[in-house]
Parts: sequence; C-alpha cells; structure tokens
Amino acid sequence: MNKIVNENTPVQESKSGFVLGKKNYIILAAGFALIIIGFVLMAGGKSEDPNVFNPELFNFRRITLAPILILIGFIVEIFSIMWRPKTKE
Repeated sequence: MNKIVNENTPVQESKSGFVLGKKNYIILAAGFALIIIGFVLMAGGKSEDPNVFNPELFNFRRITLAPILILIGFIVEIFSIMWRPKTKE
C-alpha cells in the first residue's frame, strides 16, 4: 500500500550511516570489555596434578567477582543499545 504525500506533509529523510550514535558504541565497547575482563578473571585454578584438588578453584575472584563483572557487562550492553541520546530541536 503506497502512502500519498501531499505538499504540506513533512517527509522524514532517512539518514545514512550507523544505527546507533557514537556514545552508544563507546558504551557498547565498555560493556564488551567488562565481559571479557570477567571471563579472564574466571579462568584458571587448574591443578598441576589431576589427582590433587586445588582449592584456588573456589576463591572469591572466580566465584563472586567474575560473574558479577560479566552480569554488569551484559547490563551495560543492553543499556547501550536501548539508550537514546537527547536530540537537538
């Protein structure tokens, strides 16, 4: 179905370029960095000998800090996609 546009109706022109603004991409990159840092902090804790248990597997960094950083990173990602900068009128 085609819309008929008369002379008095304002027509919005589509902008070429990125969907999100520059600030959105900066926030998106910060969220991605938080996620990567969380996964790096979660890595490790392996025992050299498979018959010996390494208690470092269950320390604060791997059990608490890393998952919190990853969760914050995903929240920042959602925020960066949903946030709309104020427009100048």
